[in-house]
Amino acid sequence: MSVKRRDLIKYFKKNDFFLLREGSNHSIYSNKIKTIPIKRHRTIDRITANELCKQAGLKPKF
Repeated sequence: MSVKRRDLIKYFKKNDFFLLREGSNHSIYSNKIKTIPIKRHRTIDRITANELCKQAGLKPKF
């Protein structure tokens, strides 16, 4: 099962993350403490999405 990228980004923004910059293959989000790269694909694997949440210090949602 996969997660839509925009849903993951909404979850990050809801938890005070913002777009820091655009890389070549990733969008870089930060909350001034942690910086997390998110792939630029329409869908992201559920396991990967939850790992990104864990790295950001957020509760896994997906």
